[in-house]
Amino acid sequence: MKIRIPATSANLGPGFDSCGIAVSQYLHIEVLENTKEWKILHSLGTDIPTDETNLLIQTALKLAPELSPKVLKMTSDIPLARGLGSSSSVIVGGIELANRLGNLNLSQKDKLQIATEIEGHPDNVAPAIYGDFVVASYIDGEVHSVKHHFPMCDVIAYIPDVQLLTAESRSVLPSSIPYKEAVQASSIANVMIAAILNGNLPLAGIMMEKDRWHEPYRKKLVPHLDEIRALGHKIGAYGAFLSGAGPTVLILSPEEKTDQMVQELEKLPLSATINVLSVDKEGIQVF
Repeated sequence: MKIRIPATSANLGPGFDSCGIAVSQYLHIEVLENTKEWKILHSLGTDIPTDETNLLIQTALKLAPELSPKVLKMTSDIPLARGLGSSSSVIVGGIELANRLGNLNLSQKDKLQIATEIEGHPDNVAPAIYGDFVVASYIDGEVHSVKHHFPMCDVIAYIPDVQLLTAESRSVLPSSIPYKEAVQASSIANVMIAAILNGNLPLAGIMMEKDRWHEPYRKKLVPHLDEIRALGHKIGAYGAFLSGAGPTVLILSPEEKTDQMVQELEKLPLSATINVLSVDKEGIQVF
């Protein structure tokens, strides 16, 4: 059995902790054979456990404690601690592993509820499960979500070679904002979502760059965001935003503008990887 989970990008600017898209980088999990103790074969670095302390197996055993140990193979092109949902993909993979090996017969909604309870918010885990564009809320212990088609475009990921842990990125956020400012932030998010549903990426991109919830506070941790936005405006990209907590920036680009945008991004002084991705429409897949 093989399980494939897409990377995700949360927030899309003003859709803080509620909006996300799945993108075409993946975590692959392969179940190989029975064994006496859990073992994960991977080449993801010494920081990632190869035994049952791995988040993947811990998640699976939380749902199905009686699972018999297996040898698993894990491969991933989702960079760690860069704002592309690396931990969310592992949590979603662990839930699916338990679902299949433990015959739990979980629905997609069940999986999202469990993943959100583990993760704390649904913005990454929802698109990892459903694919495409998902808007979700987690209120009073219950998750509600809506999946919708995301308009066609290239997704350019500018991934700096430095990590930014979510805890550090969250530490700069205020505990409250003035009511008037919250109303304004909410209206920006509402228009952004409506524009996406309408297929209007030029308007959605404008709204993505007007976020009031988190990006103004995180800018000092990601000084390259303003530079990338300036390039996008010059070349004709739809918009650029922090992916999750950063430091990755996603740029939504018309296909005909992508090559030029990548060439300009390569000139920036920061050491980074640049990937041209697409929106993954399928979410988690089992083969």
